[in-house]
Amino acid sequence: MSRIPQLETSVLDWRIAPAPVPYADALQEMDNRVAAIKSQGAADIVWLLEHPPLYTAGTSAQAEDLLHPRFPVFVAGRGGQYTYHGPGQRVAYVMMDLQRRGVADVRRFVHDLEEWMIVTLRTFGLQGGRREGRVGIWIDMEKLGRGRQTGGAAESKIAAIGVRVRKWVTFHGISLNVSPDLSHYNGIVPCGLRQYGVTSLHDLGIDVPMDEVDRALRQGFKDVFGV
Repeated sequence: MSRIPQLETSVLDWRIAPAPVPYADALQEMDNRVAAIKSQGAADIVWLLEHPPLYTAGTSAQAEDLLHPRFPVFVAGRGGQYTYHGPGQRVAYVMMDLQRRGVADVRRFVHDLEEWMIVTLRTFGLQGGRREGRVGIWIDMEKLGRGRQTGGAAESKIAAIGVRVRKWVTFHGISLNVSPDLSHYNGIVPCGLRQYGVTSLHDLGIDVPMDEVDRALRQGFKDVFGV
């Protein structure tokens, strides 16, 4: 039985972990749920959580991008390169049967995850966007007066995306920086992109509690995915 309390059961389950979840436990939980979705017809699920400070290496990670392993490093099995997870960052793992939903299209799924982040950020008055050749959702720091003119990066990532698909069931998902310690990113080259920065809602002057972010995520998911 899962130790993560279930909020409701419907076409799509939503769960929120009450405390930071060790990464190895999260991987096992996702494996179990993906198997149950595929073999037992279990409901799709969005699992909202935080992790203790750690780095994860995606399938495209380069060894030279791990600058200082000050936190545990895990091989994630998802797409992408190195990223950071930690307190103050809302992670959303999405386990969804694309075939059952009649949308067996991984590119479309990733596009919809991006749109979910863009819609959610709009709730807080931010214009996030996609960038050609760069995964994730980005903030134009120049427009906010926080770019190169003040010694920073022209653009910074606020949400990371990394997914895996097994027999058309998705897992892993997104991470949205709410109020993490951004100095923790200094141990890696995030997503292998040295010329760009990372930011958060807090860094941009938007201080909101995590439960408010969760409400925005849930409404944004419904707007994009229809469930």
